[in-house]
Amino acid sequence: MISSRELPNHADLQPYNHAVAGHDGTLSDPNGELFIKPCVQQEIKFYEEAFEKHPDFASLMPVYLGTLSLNSATDVESLEEQLPVIADHLSQGLKEEAVRAAKAAVAEAVAEDAAGQGEDVRWKPNKNRKIPTNQSVVLENTTYGFKKPNILDAKLGQRLWADDAPTEKRQRFDAISKVTTNGSHGFRIAGMRVYKGSDKPEELDSDSYRVYKKDYGRLQVNKDNVVGEIRKFIFNARAGIDEDLGQAIAQAFLDDLRRVAEVLSNAETRMYSASLLFTYEGDGEALRAAIVEAASFSESSERRKQDQVGDDKAIVMEEPVGKGTTLDAELVSGHIEGDLRVMEFLGDAVDGEDEDDDELSNLPRIYSLKLIDFAHAEWVPGQGPDENSLLGVRSLIEIFEELAR
Repeated sequence: MISSRELPNHADLQPYNHAVAGHDGTLSDPNGELFIKPCVQQEIKFYEEAFEKHPDFASLMPVYLGTLSLNSATDVESLEEQLPVIADHLSQGLKEEAVRAAKAAVAEAVAEDAAGQGEDVRWKPNKNRKIPTNQSVVLENTTYGFKKPNILDAKLGQRLWADDAPTEKRQRFDAISKVTTNGSHGFRIAGMRVYKGSDKPEELDSDSYRVYKKDYGRLQVNKDNVVGEIRKFIFNARAGIDEDLGQAIAQAFLDDLRRVAEVLSNAETRMYSASLLFTYEGDGEALRAAIVEAASFSESSERRKQDQVGDDKAIVMEEPVGKGTTLDAELVSGHIEGDLRVMEFLGDAVDGEDEDDDELSNLPRIYSLKLIDFAHAEWVPGQGPDENSLLGVRSLIEIFEELAR
């Protein structure tokens, strides 16, 4: 649920700076509560059908808020008509900038696409990473609410091209898959950001992140070192993520990966170049504080529940689609002990109708795992589950089982 806080004015807006893979042109406010991402109609259709007909699958996706269709006549009034759910929460400056920036990105991408067209033109990689489209999807940002979000984008599948891909694209993507972990494991690290991820200042950006771009997953990660490279994402003593805390986060991701596998095994889709986006609080001190606060909330909620119904069972918080996660009452005692179960607290999981809901929506985030990027995704009733994507999910399960031990 989008909060009612005032969002920034025109001068405060900036490109979304937590992206580790994907296309350019995404607009975000400084706090990253939502973003507007250029996309094709196929992706919009996939989102809409998921949230309308497939609630279990929709629970794996970022919260979908609507779409924008832009043309030369688009203005703030038409934006408000297209996005009635969130229009009241957007400042006038953000609305104006959303229209201006999206139009500019579309015009540039379309112009460059047209310039390259001709009778003998062949498919070529989109080096500017901009999509020639006049449509954008509006999503709630899964990294919002973290102090220092660590992010890993895992691109799923051995086959990365859709049925309508030209021959040149198929050949290029098959070559990438063959020499990367897409071929050996069914996924590839498409990008990664790790807070305090290096002892060398020159390897860190201005926010103290080590950023691993797409060439990292193509050229440096292979079937023999992939577990160790993902370990760099989870375990980071420089940022206060020690073995116990890292194992706890790995276990949390493992639980959600098993959930993803279950949902995909019961869904009839075909997704090419979709990704799993792993996010967790990368500042160890903030992560421990978030866990302690979550434990305190769980304990107080349980006491209130017991007062009301006399039930001494552990409280179970549920996401909108019914996914329940139990949170142990005693999580932190100087250091993490035992088999810690970490719970993700989602702002959209509540409707603000009672005291618990208000407190829950203000809790700091711990971790998040979401399925993203559906430009080449479709529903295929009668054709069974997407084994191409499931291969990558199952490989990730095996890796996180090892990291959680």
